[in-house]
Amino acid sequence: MKLVMAIIKPFKLDDVREALVPLGVHGLTISEVKGFGRQKGQTEIYRGAEYQVNFLPKIKIEVAVSDDLEERVVETIHNAAQTGKIGDGKIFVFDISKAVRIRTGEQDVDAL
Repeated sequence: MKLVMAIIKPFKLDDVREALVPLGVHGLTISEVKGFGRQKGQTEIYRGAEYQVNFLPKIKIEVAVSDDLEERVVETIHNAAQTGKIGDGKIFVFDISKAVRIRTGEQDVDAL
């Protein structure tokens, strides 16, 4: 099992969700986060004053999938979230050693 975590631009969330559903992704978790990468933030103007925004708003998506779905999920998120501009985000993949569905007690892939 794998945990696919993606940091994307907020306006791409619906595109990513709609692209994952046909793959058989049964659920995902999202969090509103802030951060910066190579772009190092950006300059904004508010009421005529210029100021530096160091942490930009992003969306973190977490999806637990079986090993056989991992590559397709990563490719799908990449294609759906890409704008070709700086700040598109990153995708990380982690191993999951155990999963348990609390309601039924199902474990591992059955719990996903």
